[in-house]
Amino acid sequence: MRDAYHEELDSIGDGLVEMARLVGSAIGRATTAMLDADLKLAESVIEADQKVDELQHDLEARAIALLARQQPVATDLRIVVTSLRMSADLERSGDLAQHVAKLTRLRFPERAVPQDLHATILEMGQLAQRLMAKAAEVIVTKDVDLALQLEQDDDEMDLLHRTLFQHLIDDRWKHGIETAVDVTLLGRYYERYADHAVAVAKRVVYLVTGEHADEIQSDIQPVTGVEGA
Repeated sequence: MRDAYHEELDSIGDGLVEMARLVGSAIGRATTAMLDADLKLAESVIEADQKVDELQHDLEARAIALLARQQPVATDLRIVVTSLRMSADLERSGDLAQHVAKLTRLRFPERAVPQDLHATILEMGQLAQRLMAKAAEVIVTKDVDLALQLEQDDDEMDLLHRTLFQHLIDDRWKHGIETAVDVTLLGRYYERYADHAVAVAKRVVYLVTGEHADEIQSDIQPVTGVEGA
């Protein structure tokens, strides 16, 4: 019985990793669809979000069943409760990728992003994908130092978000109000997506240590970029 119990705990972790990989792929594909005005690709991202939702519902049902049947305590209880919270972060990340794809569909056949902002949006999309890949790695390895580093990496997304905003308030902006609203929304989607990746990593810190990430002093030095996964 205990072996089956721990296998079920492990399977919940596997489900989280699969969710992280799916939403990481989704934000990458949604970004490509956005910049290329690729309606077919955008539709595939929108449809694929159902799989993320199904995984979350399945994980949630299994976690609640474990709570009811096994009444876990200490570390096991922390695993189950933290997994539920991580699945919510990952599901929301999938929704944000879907929002990017839906904006592509809304503006098709036009492009929602002006040519002079393509490089910035591309960089935000690539960074978001790398952050989620690192979050997936943290779930697998339970590496606290790597998890803490993710928050440092997120500073790069905040900088890109500010850069995007500077374009919007520049007197030389010439793309109109509708495009300004689209770009504002896109910037927010990527910034929030990154926040959810960081939240997943922080929850792993709590799962492993029993302490919140903000309470832990880390020797990690600030970094200027994110290594590709």
